[in-house]
Amino acid sequence: MVLLVGAGLLGKSFYRLLHVNIGVQPDHVATLEIQAPESSYAKDEQAIALERQVLGRVANLPGVKSVGISTQLPVSYNGNTTWIRFLDRPYHGEHNEANERAVSSDYFLTLQAKLLRGHYFSDAEDGSKPRVVIINQALARQYFPGVDPIGRKIGDMDLSPKSIAQIVGIVDDIREGSLDSEIWPAVYYPFNQSPNTYFSLVVRTSQTEQSLIPTLIVSIRQIDAGIVTSPGTTMREMIADSPSAYLHRSSAWLVGAFAAVALLLGAVGLYDVVAYSVSQRTREIGVRMALGAQRGTVYQLILKEAGRLIAIGIVAGLLCALAAATLMRKLLFGVESWDVPTLGTVAAVLAVSALLASYIPARCAASGNPVDALRAE
Repeated sequence: MVLLVGAGLLGKSFYRLLHVNIGVQPDHVATLEIQAPESSYAKDEQAIALERQVLGRVANLPGVKSVGISTQLPVSYNGNTTWIRFLDRPYHGEHNEANERAVSSDYFLTLQAKLLRGHYFSDAEDGSKPRVVIINQALARQYFPGVDPIGRKIGDMDLSPKSIAQIVGIVDDIREGSLDSEIWPAVYYPFNQSPNTYFSLVVRTSQTEQSLIPTLIVSIRQIDAGIVTSPGTTMREMIADSPSAYLHRSSAWLVGAFAAVALLLGAVGLYDVVAYSVSQRTREIGVRMALGAQRGTVYQLILKEAGRLIAIGIVAGLLCALAAATLMRKLLFGVESWDVPTLGTVAAVLAVSALLASYIPARCAASGNPVDALRAE
């Protein structure tokens, strides 16, 4: 019972983890990490030109619906942070930390992230234009409660002129960190105003995303043979292979395997106990049947005894399972340690399995010949 409840809770937790809202639509999205040689793209203009060339070439590939880039993919980790200040409020040394990402103009459109207020970036917003920034809902909720942040300005800790940017949009929270971590405040700057030689490509396609990856790699390498690319993966695979998903999946499979073995051993053990009990009462059963007892009465006699053992085991197992689930609550995601549907389902599965194991010796006893039973020692 303890192992079955543990496996049920971990399995349900893993299911909830894979279906957590990450703020984007991961279906039909291929991803590819790109590292360009810094010696060839040391200037911002060169990095921006490379970005536009990559986006233009990929956008013209068959089956590609939209393409974007970011310096960090979602569902990776909370990191590459920056400390921000607000121009219109006093500063007392607070460390207002937020995830920092540089993205292309079509990045949010490609991921189908929801724009809540304002507008997306445009490709014309480069270093010659005033700096702009898009924030996520978590940052707006934490630092602008009850206030419209559109049009407000933020900067670095020193409020250096080059860092000051105007908030032009708010997007729904994208889960930048692991699937089971909290959503941090995030700021998104235009890639054309914060270029980098290392970035990740996200491509939404109308065809199978896995089949598009080899074509993406070839197309990128045709731009510059010195560009290094990752093997590429789909957004769905990236989510399923993330560290948090791996941990929950491994735990669920490990405990589930032990639970299956325990269920099998428990059923076999109960079968042996009931079969031994029936063999010890063979003469009694023969007398009852000789005096007119029906098969149903024999079934009831034997299964009642088995049912008492099953009930005691389930009740004791539930208590132990609740104690064990409380200890493992840190391994659970979106599931309470006392999850009633899981406890009820496990109890039902165990009861049915045990009754089936008890039914076999009961059937043998009920179908026996009373004369043979009376002759038995």
